Amino acid sequence: MRRLGSDEAQAAVGELAEVLFDCVDGGASVSFMAPFTRADAAGWFEGVLPEIAGGTRVLLAAYDGEAIVGTVQLVHAWPPNQPHRADVTKLLVHRSARGRGVGRLLMERLEDEARADGKTLLVLDTVSESDAYRLYTRLGWVEVGEIPDFALYPDGRVCPTTVFYKRV
Repeated sequence: MRRLGSDEAQAAVGELAEVLFDCVDGGASVSFMAPFTRADAAGWFEGVLPEIAGGTRVLLAAYDGEAIVGTVQLVHAWPPNQPHRADVTKLLVHRSARGRGVGRLLMERLEDEARADGKTLLVLDTVSESDAYRLYTRLGWVEVGEIPDFALYPDGRVCPTTVFYKRV
């Protein structure tokens, strides 16, 4: 598990894209709609590289040997009155690596990185009653509430979203 700088992230775009593609292909509601290609996934990761280089986005990658099997991001809040806060986004674990604690390890490391960056409050949202929802609950995240029909699955079905926060 490691924090990728902009050069490392650029070199890993293909592997990161494969994880994102696999999650969307598996039906995860992570902002993208079908049809979704590996090129779409690579383009999305290439689009966040300037934020990684600028220090406003942290990208973590989990490895199985040399292969990336999971990733998560920490996006620093931009308003001047919120320097203590960040958003957690795109916790993604390849289907082949699920059930092995990768998501938990990514989130634990993300909290460490947030503290090191001076953050004391993290916010995220996820599909209600999903595996990720259960993970965040187990990790001590506080549920704020549920928003019905907030997002869509890749196939177009609506899904409710739960908002969480955690003090770190």
